[in-house]
Formats: sequence, C-alpha cells, structure tokens
Amino acid sequence: MANRSFMPDKGKLIQGVFFALVSFALLYPFLQREPEALIPAPEQLHQPVPDFDLYTNVDEKKQAFFDYLRPAVEYHNQIILNDRNLLQAIRQKMIDGQPLSRYQKNKLTKLSQSYKLDALPHDVDGINRLLRRVDIVPVELVLVQAANESAWGTSRFARQGFNFFGMWCFRKGCGFVPKQRDDDAGHEVAKFKDLSHAVKAYLANINSHYAYSELRGIRASLRRNQQSVTAEYLVEGLMSYSERGQDYIDELLHMIRTNRKYLTS
Repeated sequence: MANRSFMPDKGKLIQGVFFALVSFALLYPFLQREPEALIPAPEQLHQPVPDFDLYTNVDEKKQAFFDYLRPAVEYHNQIILNDRNLLQAIRQKMIDGQPLSRYQKNKLTKLSQSYKLDALPHDVDGINRLLRRVDIVPVELVLVQAANESAWGTSRFARQGFNFFGMWCFRKGCGFVPKQRDDDAGHEVAKFKDLSHAVKAYLANINSHYAYSELRGIRASLRRNQQSVTAEYLVEGLMSYSERGQDYIDELLHMIRTNRKYLTS
C-alpha cells in the first residue's frame, strides 16, 4: 500500500492558491495607500470653527483655541515626518548604490513637485535639498501664529474660511476681498474648505516659499547639530511673514513664553 501521508491533496492545493489570490487582491489597495492613510485622523480636521467669542474666561478661551487646532497640526506634522523618513531611506539607498523601487520613484517625484523643488533629485545632494523642505514646523509656533493672525479664532477669515494664518491667494474669487485692500492690489485672503486644508496649506507655504528659506536654514542647522527643532529657534526665520518685522518676531516670542501652560497641555 502506498504511503500517502506526504502527498498533497490537489483539490485543497488549488483551493488554497485561490484563497491566497483573493486575499492578496483584497489587501493590495491597502498596501498601495499613502502613509497618511494609515495615520488616525483626528475628529477636529473637519469640524466647524467653534465660536470662541462665547468664552468669557480668558484661560478657557485660550485652552479651547489651542485644543481645537493642535490635533490637526500634529496630524499633518506626522505625515511630513513619515515622508521625511522615506526620503532618508531613499538617500541611504543612493549612498549604497541600490536601485529605488517604483513606489519610491513615484513618491520622490510627487514630493519634489509638492515642495516646489526646481528639479527632480537624482543624487544625494538633491535629496538633501528636498529634506531641507520636508520637515516639521513645531506645534507651538503654528499655534501662536494662528492665535496672533486670527485674533484667537475670532476674525471673519478664520470663522468663515478656516484661515487662521492670514494667508493670501491671487486668483479672483479664491477667498475674501480685504476691506482695506489698495485699488491696484489683486490679492485676496484665502478661504479653505476645512481646518485640515488650512493647516496643510500653511505648512506647505512655510516649507516651500522662498520667503521662509531662512527658517528652513535654521531648522536644517539644528538637524545637523542634533538639536531639537523648537519654536523659539524657528520663529527668527519668520521675518518676512509680517511687515512689522522684528516687532512681529518679538510678539510671537512673547506669546510662546506667556502661553506655555496652554501650548504643552
């Protein structure tokens, strides 16, 4: 009598292969998703702007304002950090002389375009230039700028268009026409669809616009020296954000120091 203990059952084998293929087909879309799809999205991303004028207690108002914005800032910073980690892996591959995967090539092209790099990086120096832009902005700095620019969330631009950062746009109908705009000016105050859109646009502006190259230089220097990227250091690179110049920087620094207990909670 033949020993069948080691012989595979053809029917079960075919069935197993079939289920394996089906399982892979179901999982494939998830394997191809962008890293941000795997980061839990906070509820505040798409919630309406609270009426901060209702708060009569200053402490409660400040805490409510920061608590509303903080999750969105942390969420988008984490996406940036994930992209940064990917770029560092690509950089190491280039150093080791290894080929990039199709996903890495596509992601590199996408990031280069998103961060407005002049040319697609083809070497380590190019990746380093992109890494200078693909980096976080400290939560504390984002929050105090939002408080400063939006009058603690009470400006009409914040309430009606989620614009907490005083950002402009230059296409007719893209936002609000400022009441005190010069006759020959064409800018508008940008309008965003939700808080997530606003925070993402702000971070992209800081990380790509030529006006904030000094901030990015300060941040890159901190990275090279293995120092913490803090709001106090980076605020010095925002000289071009306001016509007030150094007075604006000093005001933000004062806000960071006096609101520390709300910023870190």
